[in-house]
Amino acid sequence: MVKHSQLIMDSLVHPKKLAAYRLLTIGKTIQYVFILIAVETIYSFFQFLTGVTETSYNFTGLTEYVKDIQWLLYPFAFALLTLTTTILVFIRVSIYAFVGVILLKIMHRRGEYRHMWRTAALAITWSTLITVLFSILNISSIVSSVLGIIITMILLILASTKYPKIPKK
Repeated sequence: MVKHSQLIMDSLVHPKKLAAYRLLTIGKTIQYVFILIAVETIYSFFQFLTGVTETSYNFTGLTEYVKDIQWLLYPFAFALLTLTTTILVFIRVSIYAFVGVILLKIMHRRGEYRHMWRTAALAITWSTLITVLFSILNISSIVSSVLGIIITMILLILASTKYPKIPKK
């Protein structure tokens, strides 16, 4: 069985292997997606923690209020961040998979939505890392989103070329 570290390296360095990973079990693919979700959630939670601290220094009344509900605020915020990140990542992968199926049809390649979903799940690795990196560097989220979409689409096109061709009748 393929290790998650191998999946990460191949999705970053060897985009043509993404097509081969379409045969992975769905469980392994979802585990990989949850690793990406964990990276995004932990970073977002860290931003939330530093943001609340900076904001609470500006308002004296807010400082006391945050200290009073801190035990409730942080776990709730982490759970909410995890839930929203999970939903958004799964929607994003599903949209990329749908576009990938259209690509397969245009390129006359054999593949199903489930195969392309697995490929798209691995293809969003660069997009996830770019989003976190650009957020650290305070670069616009629009630039990050557009660059992530372009890179993911390029990876899907490269992977689609490695799918088997539809035999001519």
